[in-house]
Amino acid sequence: MSLKLSVALITKNEEANLGRTLQSVRWADEIVIVDCGSTDRTEEIAQEFGARFFLEEWKGFGAQKNAALEKCTGDWVLALDADEEVSVELAREIQALLSGAPECDGYFLPRRNFFLGRWMRHGGYWPDEKLRLFRRGAAAFEERAVHETAHCAGRRGTLQGWLIHHAYPTLEEYLEHMNRYSTLGAQQAMAKGKTSRSWAGFVWNVYLTPVATFKYNYFLRLGFLDGREGLLQHLYHSVYVSWKYAKAWELGRASLRG
Repeated sequence: MSLKLSVALITKNEEANLGRTLQSVRWADEIVIVDCGSTDRTEEIAQEFGARFFLEEWKGFGAQKNAALEKCTGDWVLALDADEEVSVELAREIQALLSGAPECDGYFLPRRNFFLGRWMRHGGYWPDEKLRLFRRGAAAFEERAVHETAHCAGRRGTLQGWLIHHAYPTLEEYLEHMNRYSTLGAQQAMAKGKTSRSWAGFVWNVYLTPVATFKYNYFLRLGFLDGREGLLQHLYHSVYVSWKYAKAWELGRASLRG
């Protein structure tokens, strides 16, 4: 590649995933990892792949990812999550792109999401395009507590190769993740004033919105075609929505009492 590529990740206790991720990008010119206090083999694995490893306090997903971007020195940056893997097809496409003169400042990458070992092809989970490849300095992540996305002000394109997202290999991990993320989502909802203070608002957010979310993704977006795994994915995602607003209501009630 004539243009240098940096890969940016954030980690905490990712020994189960990190080796697979780094193996898929070992052809890159630089790997930058910002960790927030791993107690497993995460740092050791990073060192095995020659990554530049930084330890920083947790600042929220968006701010932490931006901290990793700031440490990159390549012409281009590929931002990954520690449970993602670059497919062979995508690796070849990126290398070919950076061997010339890219026409865009940022590129969306389609992502294959795996849930309980099954590729979710429906229900909004494919192609699930994410802006992850961009000129250094041309994009940054929203500084949100959760569900942060990268934004690029310049010209954007889409590549054909895909990321592989090894999201939730077990139900236990998925439910733990949804519990943790619903707490973060509740904090964001409260900051926006969505605390369901009225009875109608409570019913709408805690019950009707989750039901509508399930029907939309499972039926209208054909999530039922993904078998038992699809049913569990969309059922528990709707539960996550309910948890988020219920926790926001609880936080709002506690703030009034305090």
